[in-house]
Amino acid sequence: MGGHQYMYTALATLWTYDYACSLHEEWTFLLRSRWTKIKGLYIIARYVPFFLITAYLWLYLAANENLSKCRTLNDISACFAVISLTCSECFFILRTYALWNNNRIVLITMMSILFAVIVASIGVAFNANATSDVTTSAIPGITGCSQSPQGVPFFSSFIMLFLFQLGLISLTLIRVIKSWRSAKVHLYGVLVKHNIYYYTCGLLLSVANFLLLMLLSDSIYHPLLEGFEVCILAILATRMHLHLWHIDRHVYVSEAVDCTM
Repeated sequence: MGGHQYMYTALATLWTYDYACSLHEEWTFLLRSRWTKIKGLYIIARYVPFFLITAYLWLYLAANENLSKCRTLNDISACFAVISLTCSECFFILRTYALWNNNRIVLITMMSILFAVIVASIGVAFNANATSDVTTSAIPGITGCSQSPQGVPFFSSFIMLFLFQLGLISLTLIRVIKSWRSAKVHLYGVLVKHNIYYYTCGLLLSVANFLLLMLLSDSIYHPLLEGFEVCILAILATRMHLHLWHIDRHVYVSEAVDCTM
């Protein structure tokens, strides 16, 4: 009991380290790229996890002995997690949409399924938060909150996310098989690699978290596993977008130099 507090601290350290490592690339992108909807999506996906981790640390490390306050903090952290995950998935929905030559049927189908998954996940999260308990931290003098869902299939969010990402990686692979001979653009190859890598990581994380929840008798680890997956997917989505932007920018500059020669 109490180990999860240290795990949240480790998660905060990981996120801070990743931000510090990509600081130069990130600010180059923020200052030099045009303001578009994708850039707005990037900013939300990149910075919402900061608020999510702050909410987790406040929830599990601060002195929160009031049950009502604990439930409110749980709801806030659940909202941040849903926002972050939605933005990360939207990046790759749009990429899959681009791979399918901007097919609106594919886009509407993907967005409709994502909406259903998000609504169901919110329902599960708020139902679980309604049964929150107050527990004492392992750190002396600090009282934190913990979730102890009763009769709530709290692992179902991982199953829904797994099925959704399985569908997206299938769409990507189908498109790659159909167009692998004709598509020889470098950016296309990068896009496909990013999609497959992101979906594979998402699938593996969902399976691992589901199995861990089935093996662990203490449901207090559910928000930790959920937070870890959300943060890792946010890191992957934003890092891959930065990489794609820098490649596109390099190609544009190279073509401009060639034209002047």
